[in-house]
Amino acid sequence: MEGLLIHALLRELQKELPALFLGPAFPDEATLALLLKGRSGRIFNLVLRYRPPSPSLVLEEGRLEGEPKTPFQRLLQARLKGPLLAAEQLKLDRVVFLRFGGEKGFVDTPPSTLVFEATGRNANLLLLDEGGTILGVDRPVGREVNRYRELRPGLPYTPPPPYEKLDPRTLREEDLRVLLGKPLKEIVRQVDGVGLELMRELARRAGLTPETPLDEAGLQAVHRALKALVEDPSLRTELSEELRRKWAEEEKEALRKPLLEALEREKRTLLARLSDYQKALERLEEAEELRAKADLLLARLKAVPRGAERAVLEGFQGERVEIPLDPALSPQENAKKLYERARRLEEQAERALELIPKTEERIRALEEEMERIRQADLEELLRLSQRPKGEKDLRLGLRYTSPSGFTVLVGRNAKENDLLTRTAHSEDLWFHAQGVPGSHVILRCEGKNPPLEDLLFAARLAAYHSKARGERQVPVDYTRKKHVWRPRKAAPGQVLYTGAKTLFVEGTLPEGEGGA
Repeated sequence: MEGLLIHALLRELQKELPALFLGPAFPDEATLALLLKGRSGRIFNLVLRYRPPSPSLVLEEGRLEGEPKTPFQRLLQARLKGPLLAAEQLKLDRVVFLRFGGEKGFVDTPPSTLVFEATGRNANLLLLDEGGTILGVDRPVGREVNRYRELRPGLPYTPPPPYEKLDPRTLREEDLRVLLGKPLKEIVRQVDGVGLELMRELARRAGLTPETPLDEAGLQAVHRALKALVEDPSLRTELSEELRRKWAEEEKEALRKPLLEALEREKRTLLARLSDYQKALERLEEAEELRAKADLLLARLKAVPRGAERAVLEGFQGERVEIPLDPALSPQENAKKLYERARRLEEQAERALELIPKTEERIRALEEEMERIRQADLEELLRLSQRPKGEKDLRLGLRYTSPSGFTVLVGRNAKENDLLTRTAHSEDLWFHAQGVPGSHVILRCEGKNPPLEDLLFAARLAAYHSKARGERQVPVDYTRKKHVWRPRKAAPGQVLYTGAKTLFVEGTLPEGEGGA
């Protein structure tokens, strides 16, 4: 959720403040609904969905229900009391402070502040006391994950790192001149509260494309559109047919360019290797000459003076042959050295003969792939662009087939665990042995509901490929891949997850199975 969208929502909410807080509801373990009665008499919910990677803040009518499902939610139910006095945003960042007044009673509840960090993968919800000390946090963050700040109960709250960007609410047209000559999409780096979604909306309103280099007229159009976006950041502007075509072509070109550049780099590397292999073949004649000189040295040992830097000998055909020598070596040792050089050149030529056709075939395959990318449509380019960098072979991990025919993938190390999980379909099932180091296991079902025998099959693989291997009762958690995320700055393979169920299985490999 982007900063200007939060700003617009808080602007609407602030019209109703101070608001009477009628109580919380917890529809699920990552959602808090605050039932409020505004000063206009309107009753509505302020709904905070705080689970990464897609947190949101919305105003909804009606009543939501749900009891606390986590210890943190039980803390919120106990400590959030009194009217909602203020709703503030840190600059136009995705951080919101909701200040509650507390209430008097048999046991007084002091004022508190709810902090909602709607920051994508690092989204979080925290409860602070009057002094800014953390009372509770949905996802504690230790120093091993974030060296800039820790988020744990008992510590003072530290907001995300400060930054300097232009404030769209007050900026002048001349402030945007830093973007002159740059593509419109660079506005995300320069203007606060604008992310990729709002950047695209801004481009639509300005009649431009994200890749359009901005001239003076473009800056004026962007400034006008930006002011309108501050007042109404809703995403609803339609594209003209011409602009739609331009957008599509630019998007394809932006996706196509890095793919072609990567293949071109690989092609240049292969062409350089091919050139080296050709030179190795050409030096085969040199190897024959070296071997002939070595033969001549051994045949004319008496004619070779010790300590000489060269020898001039009569060849086998009566010709005059000059042979450079190492004066520190005997004639026999010089001959041996020539034989070794000849042997290395022959081995290089032999290897070149083997590698040249393979390299030429790889170059042809690269050229075909490049041509396919040049002709690819947007959907195909998006699919190709989602491959992790450096991944050339998509056959990651050990592969198994479940009883019903689903593919099951098992990571063999931290990097492979990371790649398997990142590249899995959002509706695939992800398995991991509970509480112990082990492999990430992906059951490729893409939203289907596999039978229990397939779930048990994948769970046993997760148990077997973990520190719990061999145990009789291993708890294995599983959930949809979309509920699994890697925290910011966490090491490859380290993830958090939610919505999991648990199976208890033996830590042994299913019978008759071997990874491929």
